[in-house]
This record gives sequence, C-alpha cells and structure tokens, in this order.
Amino acid sequence: MSAKTVIRTDKAPANIGPYSQAIACNGWLYVSGCIGLDPVTMQMAGSDLDTQARQSLKNLGEVLKAGGCSYNDVVKTTVLLKRMEDFAEVNKIYSEFFNGPAPPARSCFAAAALPRDALFEIEAVAVIDDESNKRQRTE
Repeated sequence: MSAKTVIRTDKAPANIGPYSQAIACNGWLYVSGCIGLDPVTMQMAGSDLDTQARQSLKNLGEVLKAGGCSYNDVVKTTVLLKRMEDFAEVNKIYSEFFNGPAPPARSCFAAAALPRDALFEIEAVAVIDDESNKRQRTE
C-alpha cells in the first residue's frame, strides 16, 4: 500500500473546504482545483476573467512547486469556466503558463457555478520528477 503525502503551502490560498491543496502518491501529484483567490486576503484577486485566471494559475504554480513540480511536469489539467464564451481568452492566458514543447492533456467544461462565484478554476495532475521516479520510469 502506498502512503499519501499532503502537500501544503502558504503561498497559495488555504483550503476553503475539507480537502488538501494537493496529494503526492506513487510519484504523482494531484492538485485540487485552484481559483483566483489571493493567498493573503483570501478574497478573489479581481472580478474579471484575466485577473482570476492568472491568479488561479499562479496559485497552481505555487502548489506544484511545494510538491516538487513545475508547470512542465503537468500531464493533465481540467479547466472549469463560468462562461464557455471565455474559451479563446483562457487559451491565450493558459498558453503563457503551459508554453513548453509538450503542453498537458486538458479538458475544459462550463460549470453552472464555481466556488466563490469564480469565473475560472483549474486542477492538475503532475509527475513528480525526482531521482527515484526517474529510476522507476526507466526500469
């Protein structure tokens, strides 16, 4: 049986429910949904899509970092939007953060409502790039 490790950082918003910011298990990092909360004030960073999406992606980056990963280690994301009409704008912002040669697989859905009336939310799965995992992947 594998042990789960809770990943937590003060550089991203504290949980607003009974979940972890991320869980590391068997060489994978599972990051909970990130919305555009300012980690200091715990208020939405702004009321517009651009500000909320950028803050959400920054929050995601901080949790990834706390788990020993980066945006380049992400293999799958799920994006939730309040309005599917925002898809093109989200793609532009998203590509600024996931700009490597192999962007992650992604799903994108419109949701009737998101926590704190957010316009954007993202969750991710990343491979933890440490020496033991490198050995496992090559054996």
